Amino acid sequence: MDRSSAQVEEAPHPSSGLGLGLRAHVVLAVLFLIYMSDYVVRYVLSGMIDFIKQDWHITDAQAGSLMSVVLLFITVFTIPASILIDRWSRRKMISLMVFFWTLATLGCALAKNYTQLLVARAFLGIGEAGYAPAGTAMLAAVYSEERRAKVMGIWNVSIPVGVLVGLLAGGWIARTWGWSKAFALVALPGFALALAAWFLPDYRTVHAEESTGGVRDLKAFFAKATRVLSVPSLALTYLGFAMNVATTTALMTWLPTYFERTGLAEQGRGSLYALPVFALVLVGAPLGGFLSDAWRRRRQEARLLFPALSSLAAGAVLLAALLCEANPLQVAILALFGIAASCYIAPAASVTQDLVHPGLRAFSYGMCVIVQHLCGDAWSPWLVGALSDRIGLSDALLTLPALAVLAFACFWGASRFYNRDLEKVERVDLEAE
Repeated sequence: MDRSSAQVEEAPHPSSGLGLGLRAHVVLAVLFLIYMSDYVVRYVLSGMIDFIKQDWHITDAQAGSLMSVVLLFITVFTIPASILIDRWSRRKMISLMVFFWTLATLGCALAKNYTQLLVARAFLGIGEAGYAPAGTAMLAAVYSEERRAKVMGIWNVSIPVGVLVGLLAGGWIARTWGWSKAFALVALPGFALALAAWFLPDYRTVHAEESTGGVRDLKAFFAKATRVLSVPSLALTYLGFAMNVATTTALMTWLPTYFERTGLAEQGRGSLYALPVFALVLVGAPLGGFLSDAWRRRRQEARLLFPALSSLAAGAVLLAALLCEANPLQVAILALFGIAASCYIAPAASVTQDLVHPGLRAFSYGMCVIVQHLCGDAWSPWLVGALSDRIGLSDALLTLPALAVLAFACFWGASRFYNRDLEKVERVDLEAE
């Protein structure tokens, strides 16, 4: 490790953050807006699937692939991006990624056929690949360990806000001016956000390995990085994340269309009925962070026990909601699902930072992203679409509660190893640039 940029202490101690004061809140605010933009440009598609289907006569499976291809390319490029983030610069990588995904979204607006749109969505996935690891690593550094889950909860509120804006903008703009205009309009704020990210404060890069220079450094980094997967509580946390993300991504992709096909909403207005579901995720994400941090004062593994219990509750509520098809009560029950389904995010994301050296934080969350996509949402929208083509959308969605039960099992298992794994983590003091 480079001793000029970090001091290793013999005894474990809680991280105190970079001491940026009010500037830490500026970092949080900018990263919040960028994460929101990330999900706006990703989910604008879901509000206008049927408009695209009518124009190009594609199947539900093809429509689902327009979401799955984004997640697939995020998966492929997350590790290369995470390595650059850990070993170069968080803020510069974030700026470049936002600029790239903005251009890709404009490419979606210019697509003239299904293949072109699929390719543009693939490039969107490349641009988005490293943002979650970079943002997570920055926030883990600028705030203290004791506040980590709370901050992650606040930051992750941007996800449902972005989904909501994307869904509503997609449906409304597609009805008013056409779906291609929707892609163009939601892309534009990305240029300003890319510029803002470039000037954020960051921490001096620290290395997880002893710094000797050249290729040896990179080999040593990979040797230490691959050990991340051998940490039982981390590996199970990644899988728990994957099962929950598979559930929510498939539901967010198809819920507006589901409401329209069951007769609860007119075409193009399904997003309005999905609004309460996604709006209450605004409650669940920070609530999970605050409650798990409070519980952690009494029980250290609370950041895993809480996601286990909330995942199980989310699965039960979702099953109850889907059994109330075409009933106004269904929306109310799904709103409760929105709260329960997002409570795991902040504590589980914090665990990915708790259990690794600071020089591996982006890599750790990058591995979480890869696992959640490969084992979760890269296939779940497509699978629901493919099942819908055969058995109908209503029955296809009934497969989702089982994934929430699997998430419960993974988080519960991870909690059994958390304390032991935490004791092995090397503690490092970070310095601002």
